Amino acid sequence: MRVLIVNTSERTGGAAVAASRLMEALNNNGVKVKMLVRDKETDHLTVAALPDQKSMQLRFLWERMVIWLRQRLSRKHLFEVDLANCGADITQLREFQEADVIHLHWINQGMLSLKGIRKILDTGKPVVWTMHDIWPATAICHLTLDCRRFETQCNHCRLLPGGGSDNDLAAKVWRRKQKMLADRHITYVACSQWLAGEAQKSALLQGQRVVSIPNPIDTHVYAPQDQQQARQRAGLPAEGRIILFASQRVTNLNKGMNYLVEACQLLAEQHPEQKEQITVAILGGHAEELEGQLPFRTCPLGYVNDEHRIVDVYNAADVFVLPSLSENLPNTIMEAMACGVPSVGFRVGGIPEEIDHQRNGYVADYRSSEDLARGIWWTLFEADHEAVRHACLQKVAHNYSQQSVANHYLEVYESLRHHNYL
Repeated sequence: MRVLIVNTSERTGGAAVAASRLMEALNNNGVKVKMLVRDKETDHLTVAALPDQKSMQLRFLWERMVIWLRQRLSRKHLFEVDLANCGADITQLREFQEADVIHLHWINQGMLSLKGIRKILDTGKPVVWTMHDIWPATAICHLTLDCRRFETQCNHCRLLPGGGSDNDLAAKVWRRKQKMLADRHITYVACSQWLAGEAQKSALLQGQRVVSIPNPIDTHVYAPQDQQQARQRAGLPAEGRIILFASQRVTNLNKGMNYLVEACQLLAEQHPEQKEQITVAILGGHAEELEGQLPFRTCPLGYVNDEHRIVDVYNAADVFVLPSLSENLPNTIMEAMACGVPSVGFRVGGIPEEIDHQRNGYVADYRSSEDLARGIWWTLFEADHEAVRHACLQKVAHNYSQQSVANHYLEVYESLRHHNYL
């Protein structure tokens, strides 16, 4: 069986990381997998780039221009919206023609258009689409937050000027997506049970198959190490407790850094005796902008793409905190747990599926800095560290290992074979 994974980027972003890990997991389990990307970042032979880089840039710019004009020249929601109004035709590429299954992942920002996806469906090849966010089940947004219009029909979009209208840009893209799917079938794979439940409520996906399979992780790479040695390699303090926060861009409001700041201020007020014993390590772009906002010693590590250094940072930490306001199934929590480090996060999205409350971490009440502080304190000073560490490793081995996830996807591919799609 030959599978072609299609994703905008090879390595940048959570979807790219997950897609690359899935390719490795499937190849390790006897499936011949290649990856097709817009942005190729390595010399891996199993990864192919779209031809004609100039056209790709123009497609990206044209889509942003259309959004910018519809936003009345405002940049406020410029990258919260995707239209898929332009993209590459991949059906003529050798990688596509050789594949038995086309496996879409995150295909926005000029990678594929809705017409291009329809053309893929019209070839008769079975299509699996792994959802890394809600966009495939809505019109234009990647985060629905409190909006439920996708359950009936997207319009009056909160991301458009004045809250949109009956026939706004969201309504038009919704109709284009309906046309794309008319009389065709896609197997949608949500990375969390929460996202699968949301997708099944979408009026757009009625009649489509939706299943839930988590992202995989390489437990040979993300694994426990000696904490003191990891701290030395990462350049972090040898003494005291370390709280870790990580995000591709740490100033992204959706990642909830302001709640971590408030939680740390509460901890400093409630436990002043520990103020000199706690360090907050911040991994991600713009980390230096947060210096001075926290009451504890702060170590901004910046954006890091060296996987071995990232593993060192996880192993150096005592707790990983991700107070996101919306999440699917964060790779970062999975990575921390694979290193034996407990996590604290809000009860939102797929986070409660990863964190078993007060077993391998702490699930805090949504948007509650007070409960976030309680969770951090419990993890650092009250929990049985060895028991929590063991629970983290056990959860990852059972649910997120390459073998476990590859087996689930093989079942999906075999079901397509059973239905004579292959």
